Amino acid sequence: MRNIPSRAWVLSLISAGLQVLVFPKANFYFLCWVAMVPLLYALLRGRGGEGELFDSEGRSLRPFTVWQGFLIGWVCGIVWYSGTCYWIYPVMNVYGRLPGIAATLITVAFCLFMGLNHGAFGALVVLMARRSTLGNRRPLLLAPVFWTAIELFRDRVIGDPWNLLGNAQVDNIPFARIAQITGVYGLSFAVMLVNSAFVAALLLYGRRRTNLLVSATAAAIALQIGVFAQPAPFIPTQQAVLVQGNVPLLDPSEWTPRYFDQMTADLVQLSVKAVPPRGTANSPGLIIWPESPAPFFISDPRLHQWLMALAQDTNSYLVIGSVGETTDAAGQHMLLNSALVMDPRGNTLGRYDKIHLVPFGEYVPLQNLLSFANKLTREVGDYARGTERKVFDLNGARGGIFICYESIFPNEVREFTANGAQVLINISDDLWYGETSAPAQHLQMSRMRAMENQRWLLLATNNGTTSAIDPFGRVVESAPRNLRTTLVAHFAPQMESTFYSRNGDIFAWACVVISCLAVFVRWRYRAPTMIEARPA
Repeated sequence: MRNIPSRAWVLSLISAGLQVLVFPKANFYFLCWVAMVPLLYALLRGRGGEGELFDSEGRSLRPFTVWQGFLIGWVCGIVWYSGTCYWIYPVMNVYGRLPGIAATLITVAFCLFMGLNHGAFGALVVLMARRSTLGNRRPLLLAPVFWTAIELFRDRVIGDPWNLLGNAQVDNIPFARIAQITGVYGLSFAVMLVNSAFVAALLLYGRRRTNLLVSATAAAIALQIGVFAQPAPFIPTQQAVLVQGNVPLLDPSEWTPRYFDQMTADLVQLSVKAVPPRGTANSPGLIIWPESPAPFFISDPRLHQWLMALAQDTNSYLVIGSVGETTDAAGQHMLLNSALVMDPRGNTLGRYDKIHLVPFGEYVPLQNLLSFANKLTREVGDYARGTERKVFDLNGARGGIFICYESIFPNEVREFTANGAQVLINISDDLWYGETSAPAQHLQMSRMRAMENQRWLLLATNNGTTSAIDPFGRVVESAPRNLRTTLVAHFAPQMESTFYSRNGDIFAWACVVISCLAVFVRWRYRAPTMIEARPA
């Protein structure tokens, strides 16, 4: 590390800071076009030093080693995750009730581990820059490919695609519609391509630098200006009542039978009052309760009677965040985070059981290795996984229901649309996040799922960001935070599917293949570095 100049560390930290500002709550989304410039510039400028150490193409004659590139990228990633995912600490400490030391260790470990993704990116960029006969053109052309491949790796292997770079452009509708073909990964690729163009300009000299800077700036402005576009609104044909229960997080002992009945009665009355009057056709409605910390066990006959009466009295389909139960292969009793679906007669149509669980929230990975695991499991629960992404017929509108954290996974939500969902329903409980930036970040990712699949998305949450999101990812109706209230959300079933809904992450997988080929060719056919090529 001592051979890495302070300039490189400063540029790495500046890049991390810019990446933090791109996402909510700061939401300076326009900075995404330059957020990666300092990091890329530091990686390609190399160690520098006294004298002329760069050729006419801006290529360093004292390049970083791959290990040094990894360290520079890793530090950038650690700081970025610390700035955007700082909310992990209060979730573990306040709601998970872990001691401050344990919560701190989890947060630090998360940032160190996830920062490895930035480290891998830095290593790959430097690897392509060293021993290249093409100067900095090769790493800058491949940087967007590497970045996209690593984002897919975060999704499919690590299981945490939180705040993918392309999400920052969800308000830029003309540009963001690329996601209907490539998913959010295509947006990340395009943003990184513009960043690479800026770096290419900075590595040149004289008129060439000026011309390329002007071109890169013009490209960024032309792509960003779409944020001012206002496409025509979608015409809704149906409506649903989204109930925001604002149910507090209580110790299980505080859920006495009396308090349970009172809470259930409050939510039922709130639902009944919000159901709009109907015309002569009296077509069935739709009421959605969110995921919440209430012990709404599907097997509880009291809950079943409340819900049956609600469905019949309002002539409505119900989607109810609840707790299912099952037994595993060993016969052990397990809980399921579920969405119960009932028809207007009060009959159970089925349930969706959450498939992608939250680590350290709904299960604890590596329990045998973590000393605090047993305590955390008692606090947050230990849930079993569902097995099927079901679609339900809700009065002619086929609904795909997914729960909370699942909304951050592009391909998993896409599968509901591929299975025939005409409207997406996300029930969530962001109470755990408190008043941090996490609820706004979570909402942004849900909006991108609506855009990718060109579907209305009904987001029912326990304490806020309850919203109706149109197929362009716009929040067209929302409820205020931290209130027990309802939102009459308007929507329309969508029939036509997008290329992304039908075919998935073809673009991102292509970036993975290109990345692997580039690394293979680099090792198989190595040219000498510029410094090695200089005469003694």
